[in-house]
Amino acid sequence: MSFPRFALMFVVAVLFVLQSPRNIFAFSLDDVDARARQLAQTPYDDAADKVPQWLLDINYDQWRDIRFRPDQSLWRGASLPFEAQFFHPGLYFPHRIRFNVVDGDNVQPVRFSTKQFDYGKNTFEKKIPDDLGYAGFRLHYALNRSEYLDELVVFLGASYFRALARGQVYGLSARGIAIDTVASKPEEFPYFREFWLVQPTADAKQIALYALLDGPSVTGAYRFDVEGGDATVIKVECRLYLRHAVDKLGIAPLTSMFFHGEDKLVRPIVDYRPEVHDSDGLLLRFGDGEWLWRPLQNPRAMQVSSFQMKSPKGFGLLQRDRNFDHHQDLETRTDLRPSVWIETRGDWGAGHVELMQLPTDTDIHDNIVSYWVPAAQPKPGEAATFAYTMYWSGEDPQRPPGGRVVATRRDKGSLEGAQRFVLDFEGGDLQTLTPEQVPKGVVTVADDGAAILDEHIVKNPVTGGWRLAFQVRPKKNTTVELRAFLERDSAVLTETWSYAIEPSP
Repeated sequence: MSFPRFALMFVVAVLFVLQSPRNIFAFSLDDVDARARQLAQTPYDDAADKVPQWLLDINYDQWRDIRFRPDQSLWRGASLPFEAQFFHPGLYFPHRIRFNVVDGDNVQPVRFSTKQFDYGKNTFEKKIPDDLGYAGFRLHYALNRSEYLDELVVFLGASYFRALARGQVYGLSARGIAIDTVASKPEEFPYFREFWLVQPTADAKQIALYALLDGPSVTGAYRFDVEGGDATVIKVECRLYLRHAVDKLGIAPLTSMFFHGEDKLVRPIVDYRPEVHDSDGLLLRFGDGEWLWRPLQNPRAMQVSSFQMKSPKGFGLLQRDRNFDHHQDLETRTDLRPSVWIETRGDWGAGHVELMQLPTDTDIHDNIVSYWVPAAQPKPGEAATFAYTMYWSGEDPQRPPGGRVVATRRDKGSLEGAQRFVLDFEGGDLQTLTPEQVPKGVVTVADDGAAILDEHIVKNPVTGGWRLAFQVRPKKNTTVELRAFLERDSAVLTETWSYAIEPSP
């Protein structure tokens, strides 16, 4: 007796399915991508996920008094390395965010309940709808010691998220996307409307999660792979779909705070703290291998700088100065804020990194934004895919691998109408040079009307690095772009320092 050929093939296929791993049909980015692509074909409906208006009218103290109960944490008691806790909607967080758990090929929603929250002194618990949903979530992991699960990453508000590495406190934020930042029309803030958390195994070192982005002009599918440690690594893959053309598409945006630093000419107020910032510079790695460092400023007026790049290797906002004596803030510990380096994966083509710096008279505002702007914007309905790896870390001696600028100081100088810059370089081969092996300082100015004056370089016997000092006389009412680096025998020893002198008031 023989089976028909088609029947034999059917039996083989069934056996293959039965003997294959449980997650052969597991949830993936393709599932979210299908949702994002379909969503982009429909008009944006901002009212669809809105919470009741009365919850948006509560004050800050009322919202802060609503706390998630730790014993209600997702995966509590399951002996897993990660747990998730959720935030309550209301006030600044107007959308009902849906959450799901992915366990192999099984996808189950996370059900909201008022029993998950302690409402403190608030008396409106009974008014809360049963299907309210959440505002965001945070993942906990044994980051600093094995017996305690610390906060590792938080997703809360629009497409914002923040992460920590070992021994750090929260500082700058990232976003899934930036739309029309510094453009002719108002900036948009798309939000992650739904998440899928992949249940980790008992010995997992990382966790995967997916997110669906929605906004007036764009939808998107995201995958985040998060691994905590001395440097917390987040691998990001996103697929974006425009509903209609936008003025500016900002990829891998970072948002930070810079109040004042070493530059005494722009220090805004009297402050017992020598420096106040979450980040003190923008680092860029170009496709040709050049590294560029742009110290941050608190400008008198909004300052927008563009750095043209082809096939960028990476960029990020760094907290390079980690000397507590330079911060002196025991409450907020700005010296322990993370740096974020974004390493591109794949060829991003041509475009530019944009740095926006806004004036601020307080340290409670994020006034620094950076992101990648592709030269070719995708057409509506057409998929735009980007992949990158984020490193949330402290000091990193490998970026850049050679000498770097560790301080940028400026005063009015000794020559009429001039400003003096004093740059300290350290690291790499600089440390092995003797005082007699003097490197050459290469200083250039983009404006023909400005002149470089009184340039000299000297070994710093305290740090082992080198100090480059020069004066520049800028033209009035003109932004002056400066660059400087150190070389010896035609070999570049350091990153390139870049700075913009604001027009005189």
